[in-house]
Order: sequence, then C-alpha cells, then structure tokens
Amino acid sequence: MNISLLILTAIGLSIDSFAVSVVYGTYASKHKVRIALKLSLIFGIFHLIMPLFGYLAGTKIKNYIEAFDHWIAFVILLFIGIKMIAEEIKNSKNNNKKEYNTGFKVILYLAFATSIDALAVGIGFSLIDVPIFQTVGFIGISAFLFSFTGVWFGNFISKKINLKIQIIGGIILIGIGTKILIEHLYLHYFC
Repeated sequence: MNISLLILTAIGLSIDSFAVSVVYGTYASKHKVRIALKLSLIFGIFHLIMPLFGYLAGTKIKNYIEAFDHWIAFVILLFIGIKMIAEEIKNSKNNNKKEYNTGFKVILYLAFATSIDALAVGIGFSLIDVPIFQTVGFIGISAFLFSFTGVWFGNFISKKINLKIQIIGGIILIGIGTKILIEHLYLHYFC
C-alpha cells in the first residue's frame, strides 16, 4: 500500500471520529484538555485495534460481521444522539447548563460505533499485502489527532455560536449512524 493510499484510508476512517469529537467538544466547558485526551486516546486505540482484529480474523468472520455491524453502529449513535437531544431540551426547560456525560462507558460506545468501519477495512487488509502494524499504527494516530482536534473545534464553536449546540450535536450523531446504515445497506448495490 503506497503512502498516499494509506493517508486517504486513515483520513477516511477518522472523519466519523472527528465529527463525534466536535459534538463532544461542545460539552467540554470544563476540563477540556482532559476530555480531549481521554476521548482521543480511546478513539485512537479503537482505530488501532479494530483494523488489526479485522486483519487477524480475515475472511473467516467477514460474512458474520457484515450482516449486522452497521446496525450496531446505527443503534448506538441513535441512542446517544436522542439522549443528547432529550437532555438539552430538559435542561433548557429548567434553565440550567449541564455538562454532558464524559464517562468512560459513553466514550467506549462512541469509539466502538465509529471504528466498526475500521474493522471491515482490516478484513480487506488481510486480502492484500500490507505492513499491518505500520498501517494500523498510522490509522490509530490519525484517529487520535482528528479526535483531539474535533474536541477543540467543537469547544470553540460552542463558545462563539449561541445555539442549542447539543441538539445539533445529537442530530449529527443520528446522521452519522444513518449514513453508516445507508452505506452498508444500499451502497453495495451501486459498487
């Protein structure tokens, strides 16, 4: 795999992480650095482990994973998006600003949902000759950098724009989940 293809693959796999991190950054009014590091590390690790797992599993589990991976990502992102929207509506009725749950469990769900595509890419890597450890390392670093930047960007936007950013964020998460679902259900008919 040449370096330009590797860079494009890493960026492609990191875009969802960036979008989710932007949403998460809108909540990071306190402890921004800690939240950015925690989220970025977990997203980076998942984007390193998932393609490696896919590579090692190879084609043996490809048919099993492809049947439902998109549904798992969709349900997780839908649930978290709806929860964000509901919490913002509840908090705006009570006139208080609540810090979003930046706990480990929520971040793990988000990391898993955004790295399912990396698992499928790893399966594809098993079919071609790639230096897998360098490749997944590059993907993990890319996801870390995109996620870290996303948290900072989301935080910056939330301070500059006086909108119901958490509602927009929830809609974005639902949109990402829907995009993943549509790509997996319908895109293969056109390729």
